[in-house]
Amino acid sequence: MSDQANRTVPTAPEPMGAPPVFVQTAGGEGKLDQWRQVTEDEAQVAYDMTLRNELSGGTQVVRDFEAEWRRRVGARYAITTMNGTSALHSAMFGVGVGPGDEVITPTGNWICSIAPALMLMARPVFCEIDPATLLIDVDDARRRITERTRAIVAVHLWGNVCDMDGLMRLSRETGVKIIEDCSHAHGASYRGRPVGGIGHAGAWSFQGTKPVSAGEGGALATNDVDVFERACLIGQVNRMAGMDLVTPDYAHLQPLGLGIKFRAHPVGIGIASVQLRHLGELNARRRNYVEAVERAVASIDGLEPIRVHDGAERAGFYSLCVMHDAGRMGVAKQRFIEALRQEGIGAQDAPYPLLHRLPLFADGMDIYGHGRGPLCTATMGGDYPGYREGDLPVSERVWDNLISLPVLSEPAEGAVETVVASIRKAAEGAGEAG
Repeated sequence: MSDQANRTVPTAPEPMGAPPVFVQTAGGEGKLDQWRQVTEDEAQVAYDMTLRNELSGGTQVVRDFEAEWRRRVGARYAITTMNGTSALHSAMFGVGVGPGDEVITPTGNWICSIAPALMLMARPVFCEIDPATLLIDVDDARRRITERTRAIVAVHLWGNVCDMDGLMRLSRETGVKIIEDCSHAHGASYRGRPVGGIGHAGAWSFQGTKPVSAGEGGALATNDVDVFERACLIGQVNRMAGMDLVTPDYAHLQPLGLGIKFRAHPVGIGIASVQLRHLGELNARRRNYVEAVERAVASIDGLEPIRVHDGAERAGFYSLCVMHDAGRMGVAKQRFIEALRQEGIGAQDAPYPLLHRLPLFADGMDIYGHGRGPLCTATMGGDYPGYREGDLPVSERVWDNLISLPVLSEPAEGAVETVVASIRKAAEGAGEAG
C-alpha cells in the first residue's frame, strides 16, 4: 500500500447548489503536533478486509474486537454499533427507557448523549454540573428524580471521570439505572475499575475524532444479561441468531429482533482494532501534555484547571478546558482568547453549548406531530415546561467562563514548553493591553 491513504485529497469545486462536503477526523495542531491518527496499518487492514468481502455482519474481526473490549472494560457482555449515539440508544432501551419516562443528564453535555431518549418517547431532564469538575452534580441529579425517572446518563466529559461512588449509591437508593457515556474517556478508570463497566451499561463512540476511531462506530458493554439481550433486540438484526442471545427469553424473536439495525461496519471496527492497540501510548502522551499545561495554568492568576475526583484516572483527553476568572486576571475572556490566538494557540469558548439553551429543549418541539412526544409544550398540547436562562445558574456561570485549549497527541520537540510560554505571555500581554 502506498502512503496515498494518508494524504489529504483536494476537494473539487462544488457544483452550484450542491451540499457542502465535510470530513470529521482528528488532526494534529500544526507544527506543534506530530500525531498521525491513521497510518499504513489501518489502511492495510481495510484493504485486506475489503478483498475478503468482510463488509457486513458479525465477522471474525468484529467478534475479536468485542471480546477484547469486554476484557478491557471488565464486562461480561459487549456489542459493537454503528456509532456512539446508537450505543446510547441501545443502552437506554436496554435499561427499559420508554414512553413517559424521564432521563436525567447534565446540561453541560453533547446532544447525542440524551437525544436517544427522545426517540424512545422519554423526556430529558437537565441537572447542574459540579463547577469544579464540569461533571454531573450528583446531589442536584438526586433533587430532580421523580417517579417517572428511569435512568441517569453520566457523561465522562472530555475524559474526566464522574463520581461513580455517588452515582451508584444514588442508584441503589432509588432504583434509577446509571448509563455511563464514555465517548470521550477511552481507557479511563475509577478506583481501578474501567469506566463503562461500573454502571448498568456503558457506551462509547468510535467516531472519526475519538481516541479509538472506526470512522463511524460505537460499542455498548454491560454486566446485566437483560440489558445486553435487549440491546441486541433493538439493534442487531440478523446478527443475533445463535450468536448474541444468552438466555431463552427472547429466542422466539430470533433472528430479527425488532428489525432495527445499529450494527457496526466491520471495516470500521477493523480500523478501530488497530487503533485500540495504541490507545495506552496515546493516553500516556496526552496525559503528560495535559498535566504540564494544567500545572502552568494553576500558577497563572485568573486561570484554573478542571478538578479530578479522588480515585479517578482520566483518559481519552478529548478536550482540554480551563476556567477563566476575568476579575482575578483583570482581562475579559474574549480578549484573553484573542491574545492566545495571536500567540498561535487555537483557543476557543467551551466546545459545546449548554443543552438547555438549545431551542429544541428550551422551546420544545412537537416531534411526532399532532401534539405527541416528550417535548410538547402547553401550546402544542403537552405539559413540557421548557427551559429559560437562569434555570441552571451554576452551569450557566461556569460554562460562560470556560476556555478550550488544543490537545497535543504527540508533541513535537519543545512543543509543550512553547504552549506553556504562549499561555503565560498571553495572560501578561492581555493584561497590559487591557
